[in-house]
Amino acid sequence: MLGQQVNTIEQRLYEWCIDAAQKAGDQRRTLDVTTCFAPLLAWVLRLWTGTQLALTLDATPLRDRFTCLTVSVVYRGNAIPVAWAILPATQQQAWNPHWLRLLTLIQPAIPADWMVLVLTDRGLWSSTLFRAIQAHGWHPFMRVTRHRTVRPHGQARSVAPTTLVTPQQPTWGGAVQAFQGRYRLAATLLVWMDGQHAEPWCILSDLPPTASAAAWYGLRAWCEQGFKCTKRGMWQWQQTRMTDPQRAERLWLALAVATLWLTSVGSAVEDGSVATVVPLPDLHDLWAAGRRVIRVLRLGWLWLQTQSLHGRSIPLPMRLHPDPWPTIPTSRPPIP
Repeated sequence: MLGQQVNTIEQRLYEWCIDAAQKAGDQRRTLDVTTCFAPLLAWVLRLWTGTQLALTLDATPLRDRFTCLTVSVVYRGNAIPVAWAILPATQQQAWNPHWLRLLTLIQPAIPADWMVLVLTDRGLWSSTLFRAIQAHGWHPFMRVTRHRTVRPHGQARSVAPTTLVTPQQPTWGGAVQAFQGRYRLAATLLVWMDGQHAEPWCILSDLPPTASAAAWYGLRAWCEQGFKCTKRGMWQWQQTRMTDPQRAERLWLALAVATLWLTSVGSAVEDGSVATVVPLPDLHDLWAAGRRVIRVLRLGWLWLQTQSLHGRSIPLPMRLHPDPWPTIPTSRPPIP
């Protein structure tokens, strides 16, 4: 299709990932992938509709070879990686310095007046990370374990979050003091128990309890779908033979751009804003009923293949119209 030799293309793609010293020629350079994080996020936000943004911090392993710490923009049941650090899985090291560095790298791309949630799972709880997120003008939304005690405002003793909810009153929100000593933190605790799971969601944030909802934490699950798409669900990263983390970080830049591209096209297909060979008028209706027939990334991939097979033009990334956030319940339990 490009009118070039296969070996030429393969060599060019190979050299994208390797260091300058390992390339032929005297004018070769090493790609510093971290310089691309803020421009990549800025590209996402130029396509974005609205001023509400949810970021997730999470890690995904690749067998016993890599651990990838990833900051992602969650969108329509999927996640677009915008910053990452790939570490050797066999080396024990602190993750917080990497998270702090990644957040600092992407901060210039986010307008100061945007509402930004930063969601983390239980394994990433840290008062240091909580305060660092606040320092950027964003709002932490951190899940903590049900065993982590807190002291509700106005009470003398600390309690487990699970004691604040009952089957008759499954939600609770209020000001608490979390942790002790130099880790002490004044925060808002949101607890939600739906009766279908063994553990409730216990969320620490800096948002007022009347202006937030534990249901927002459901957005974090979308990053798991993003990891699935990076591996067996789409890009098949689990088949890589790379063993150098820095090479893998450069490869992830290509995966991130491709994910942004196909996700934006797929969301346009789902909304019916681009023409399809076969009419698909029910896709968004099925999403509205609570389920997606095909994830938007796969829709984008299928639509671009169809365009190519019919000799039609291939578009650049399109506008991103996020799903609406879960609304804040109008009736809430009393807040101490």
